[in-house]
Amino acid sequence: MKYARILLAGLLLVTAANAQATKDLGQGAFANESGAILVAVDAAMVNQAKNSPYVMFVVFLASRDVNQPITVAAKDVVMVYKGQEYRMPSVKELRSEYQGGVRDLDFYRRLGKEGIMASWVRFYDFPERSNFFPPLNLGASLAVDEGYMLGNKGFLTPLYFKNPGFAKGDTLTIKVRDKKNAELTGECNVVLK
Repeated sequence: MKYARILLAGLLLVTAANAQATKDLGQGAFANESGAILVAVDAAMVNQAKNSPYVMFVVFLASRDVNQPITVAAKDVVMVYKGQEYRMPSVKELRSEYQGGVRDLDFYRRLGKEGIMASWVRFYDFPERSNFFPPLNLGASLAVDEGYMLGNKGFLTPLYFKNPGFAKGDTLTIKVRDKKNAELTGECNVVLK
């Protein structure tokens, strides 16, 4: 009986630790360090534009083990909202259906980043030379299908999803996984304000 109680207490602690793995950093930013892929999500733009047909999250990804190379393909990034998985649109779809990409990035640059920088993000370098959804303007890099992480180099990219009808107080999860090894994953819960 004593062994069963100890086992039950251990299971409750593990469950509580997993439930608290995502930290609310304030200003619409959230971070989770519990997976092989570290994930931080800035949802400030979503909080500002809940009625937009497409919503932009900015995500920071890095490998927990600096010796473990990780490749995340755009197709391996999903949003889970109200029990349903949503995939990102293609760059072609987003550009033909939504013309707010340049405005979104310009507005995002003006928002405070104190919350996100208070997380594990401050220990990594995020080269801005490539991302899944670069703006459609002169001098912009080409869109990439994969983000690479190794050592202290992370991957920073906007993520777009078709808006499923967000409302204040909604909770969603951004999930990512390695292209070749499905056991290397990361996720971050987000609460919309």
